Amino acid sequence: MILTINGGSSSIKFAFYSIDGLFTKLLFGQIESIGSAKATLSFQNTIAGQKKTIPAQAANYDEAAKLLVSLLEKQQEFTSIIAIGHRIVHGMQHTAPEKITPALLAELKQISSYDPEHLPEEIKLIELFGKHYPQLPQIACFDTSFHSKMPLVAKMLPIPRRYFAKGIQRYGFHGLSYTYLMGELQNQAGKKVANGKVILAHLGSGASLAAVKDGKCMDTSMGFTPVSGLPMGTRCGDLDPSVVWYLMQFEKLNPKQFNHLINHESGLLGISETSADLRELMEKEYHDNRASEAIELFCYQTKKWIGSFAAVLEGLDTLVFAGGIGEHSPAIRSKICNGLGFLGIELDEIKNKSNAPVISTEKSKVAVLVIKTDEELMIAKLVSQKLDIARY
Repeated sequence: MILTINGGSSSIKFAFYSIDGLFTKLLFGQIESIGSAKATLSFQNTIAGQKKTIPAQAANYDEAAKLLVSLLEKQQEFTSIIAIGHRIVHGMQHTAPEKITPALLAELKQISSYDPEHLPEEIKLIELFGKHYPQLPQIACFDTSFHSKMPLVAKMLPIPRRYFAKGIQRYGFHGLSYTYLMGELQNQAGKKVANGKVILAHLGSGASLAAVKDGKCMDTSMGFTPVSGLPMGTRCGDLDPSVVWYLMQFEKLNPKQFNHLINHESGLLGISETSADLRELMEKEYHDNRASEAIELFCYQTKKWIGSFAAVLEGLDTLVFAGGIGEHSPAIRSKICNGLGFLGIELDEIKNKSNAPVISTEKSKVAVLVIKTDEELMIAKLVSQKLDIARY
């Protein structure tokens, strides 16, 4: 049995997987809205048929982590766990899953300031499980690995070269999702399609796109940190760096306040002034200009990235939508694809509204797919591969 832990900035997803070759999900769930009065713990035991959602006492990430351990200890499945796999958002130069050692943990702590919204919390989870279950190997699965072979020109930032040597470059994120999506694309459409010119759009509260050619990532919208690229639920996306100077100079924001602004007060929430949830904004868009403008900005920026990545790929064969928004919002997919006919994209709105696996018309030169992503399953598979290599 493999336990997967997917720690986000305000949530923790977890799942138990069998390692019988089928990777059957036996129990899964999540703690959501950590740090707020709306915090909940939900889980489902597929064997017992048990499903439950309850309020969670999780005023902070420490409490949420302890609550998770307490829950898992009560599950019979936990006694047969042989390894724990963690999603690690920022992996710097790491290109493959690694066993978590004191040295690796120390390195993650050293770079945690690069991603203060994820790494510190992920480290807490690693340390907590290490303390309670020191005999279990823990495996780090890095979100940045998928993008590690991007061309140098896609990695470089146009600042003095000396900073590149210090690791200041474009890394890209959502790599576990993209790895899973490419595998599913090959399963569903064949190796030839997966090796074509593909744009993957992972659209959720965190959102990014990746351009893939011959199975290799050529570019991605997120860069040095997950706050860059598209505007997201509460993250600003790409921003003129002089805005930083202006806000610090004239609004007197210190670095901590600015980091909070771009990570928690911006994006859809900042533009709409009401919500970071696209579903809520769509309910208001016809009577609230702020909501409609937030939606328009999100779709406009996504469309721009698709166009730019088509240029990077020198054409486009396949567009894949994934993530909470990408998988479940026909209206947003339609808004994004509207006007992209020059690329050969033509949606079948009937298929689109039913969230069909293929939502493009038969005449469309570009196949447009909807694929449900599964980061936890990808973690389980990577941990299993690592176990075979390391022979724990």
